[in-house]
Amino acid sequence: MAQIQVQRQQAAATGAAAPPPPQSMPTQNGMAGGVATGPIPLGSTSLYVGDLDLNVSEAQLADLFGQVGQLVSIRVCRDQTTRRSLGYAYINFTNGQEAARALELLNFTPLNNSPIRIMYSHRDPSLRKSGAGNIYIKNLDKAIDHKALHDTFSAFGNILSCKVATDASGQSKGYGFVQFDTEEAAKNAIDKLNGMLINDKQVYVGPFLRKQERDSSTSNTRFNNVFVKNLSESTADEDLKNVFGEYGSITSAVVMRDGDGKSRCFGFVNFENADDAAKAVEALNGEKFDDKEWFVAKAQKKSEREQELKGRFEQSMKEAVDKYQGLNLYIKNLDDTISDEMLKEMFSEFGTVTSCKVVRDPSGVSKGSGFVAFATPEEASRAVS
Repeated sequence: MAQIQVQRQQAAATGAAAPPPPQSMPTQNGMAGGVATGPIPLGSTSLYVGDLDLNVSEAQLADLFGQVGQLVSIRVCRDQTTRRSLGYAYINFTNGQEAARALELLNFTPLNNSPIRIMYSHRDPSLRKSGAGNIYIKNLDKAIDHKALHDTFSAFGNILSCKVATDASGQSKGYGFVQFDTEEAAKNAIDKLNGMLINDKQVYVGPFLRKQERDSSTSNTRFNNVFVKNLSESTADEDLKNVFGEYGSITSAVVMRDGDGKSRCFGFVNFENADDAAKAVEALNGEKFDDKEWFVAKAQKKSEREQELKGRFEQSMKEAVDKYQGLNLYIKNLDDTISDEMLKEMFSEFGTVTSCKVVRDPSGVSKGSGFVAFATPEEASRAVS
């Protein structure tokens, strides 16, 4: 396992003292060290085991965890269609003491050369989903793994989960997440470790923000550069200066042109003051000039535009899925002779079929599966029954 060294920042801007090194500390359940310590939670006979190699079986888990205590059940979670492992499992012991001992002794044990990650299984996911006590760490040394991160942050409180983000080959992406059971522990870790040197790299440690919170934060970012499009071909730089200059002092205004000098009908205006830029966007977006309705907004970087387009695409896909939720049925083991018309005739007795399709390969041969969509979820449910 990787070792982690926390050092004082040489030119510390914050003046924060370096935290004490992680150490074994007695806790209320008798556990110690780099393990999720603290009171045994409700339902503590059940453990979640993550980061499993996809070839790990129930038998392998039984061999490993059976050494610690008496097992009630083991379930590797699998895809319903392919039966391929999803990379995690649930293990139940007869009592909480055995589950606690398994977490203490077996966390980060390599299984098929992949260290497993063990946590208590929380039946109520509200704490995890709320993001309470969750922190984000970036600029991590690539040598730091789950256990090294866990050992460092366990000095500040009881850890519910801890993970270093990795790529497909298992290499660290340089950032990770730790969730404590209290906001106080998370705040303490942030206060003591943010800006510190860990393995000679200065790390950022801060509250974890969910996607919608990050998007909101981005949208509230102050800006000086304004993008304007849907300009008339006759609009010149001077026109932009005159229109936008009414809202504050500007440093530049340019209409973008092609190689022949022809207007591309969009441009950029840069303000000295961010408040003036915001006022101009609010006042001019949607206004008409030369019978053209201008679009005026914050000028975005390429990465920001790509992120926005990705968000729109994901939202449209979600809406499409929600629209057909419970209406669309998947059928397999179809005979090769079954056609779209035959499939529709078979299912029409259960309700109104809005679409019907047998899946075929490029040569037109049936793949033995198909889809049938009904007008209502009740009709689809009747067909399944």
